[in-house]
Amino acid sequence: MHYSLSFAVAVAATFLAETFAIPIVVTPGNEKDVIVTAANTINGTEALEVPDDKTPLTLSFYNNFDGGQLNAYVTGLDPSGTVVMLSADGGWLYPDPKGSQTPVAIEGNVAIPLNGAGQTTGFDLPDFLSSGRVWIAEGELQFFTVVDGNGKAVIVEPAAANPSDPSSAVNWGFVELTNTKDSGIFANISFVDFVGLVIGMTLTLQDGRTQDVIGLRKNAITDICNDLRDQAAQDGQPWDKLCVTDKDGKPLRVLSPNLYLSLEPTAMETYYEDYIEKVWQKYSNEDLTINTQTDAGNVACRVNGQALECEGDNRGYVKPTVLDIWGCNSGPFGIREEDNAVHKAVVPRLCAAFYRTTLLVDGGNVQPSLGADSYYTADPTSHYSRLVHKYEIDGKGYAFSYDDVNPDGQNEAGVVSGANPKLLHMTIGGFAT
Repeated sequence: MHYSLSFAVAVAATFLAETFAIPIVVTPGNEKDVIVTAANTINGTEALEVPDDKTPLTLSFYNNFDGGQLNAYVTGLDPSGTVVMLSADGGWLYPDPKGSQTPVAIEGNVAIPLNGAGQTTGFDLPDFLSSGRVWIAEGELQFFTVVDGNGKAVIVEPAAANPSDPSSAVNWGFVELTNTKDSGIFANISFVDFVGLVIGMTLTLQDGRTQDVIGLRKNAITDICNDLRDQAAQDGQPWDKLCVTDKDGKPLRVLSPNLYLSLEPTAMETYYEDYIEKVWQKYSNEDLTINTQTDAGNVACRVNGQALECEGDNRGYVKPTVLDIWGCNSGPFGIREEDNAVHKAVVPRLCAAFYRTTLLVDGGNVQPSLGADSYYTADPTSHYSRLVHKYEIDGKGYAFSYDDVNPDGQNEAGVVSGANPKLLHMTIGGFAT
């Protein structure tokens, strides 16, 4: 999880109001072009328990990539809650913004070169890590630091949606990682914001058990961009504009629709209007049952006037906008601290149903109950997520924030987890198939 800056809102608002020539062609800038937002910053937390005994996690990387030199980076929070990066010498590097509220380049050797094609590189983390990311890049990424309103250091990470970011011309991806003494490891491949450098992973626990998330096919970025172009020609929506290219037109990454809307706020704003009206009509006359998958069990919901109301819920759900659906964190899907347990269970399941457009298909009156074969089959839908899952070898990997909402026993999210981890092994450039 990444944390926001108190002063970032005004800066971000200025950025989000801008529009760029699309398709997006990157033109890397310098520190003056760095945009500080909640989406690309990580700052400290309250101190965690510092363990007396350290159980380092080994990271390893198999290079199955056809391109140039690969470098790895690690960012996150140490057990004291302080932001850190891994230094190439094996210890934590603590960024020092020297009191600056404008981005300052992080100094130090934080790029860890990976061995060439067909070879494996490995190293141990010096301690437990939370809110972490393991970045892999073809070339070098640039990280910056600023102070937050409390005078603490914040790491400003490369921003996929800023075409002038100093790292914008670099092909990169990451694995999200938390490994703590009490809870063990949780790692996932995330395409919530964008699809970039192809990465898969295998977790090995101390008892020898393994878990795989194979990830995308080798040439998935190009394939997704081609299919998005075909989809745009079919329905007239700007799906092709999600692709970000270098100056020669080579695809670098694919932005998620919610991230694209940060650049073009009015794009596709009526996309779900007819669908939402049909949902409202249907569930004005019959119950929508939400299986909370908690002690609350099944909750009956029905449209009453302008809002969908659920039994035992402290408040109802108004009609969402396209940004509400794609972001799953605003409008009716925003969660407040005072919301009760039923509301906090309904939100992810209801937004997942809208996002995957399963509310009007057969069996869609119970959520979640349908398997992946029913996702993205109705019109309209998120063709970004449809295509991401199409080109995932095993169908796993977060394509939106609530991709972990599934019927019991299924997993679309691409998560590995467990107590007492031994090795997190990443394959760069696609698993052999």
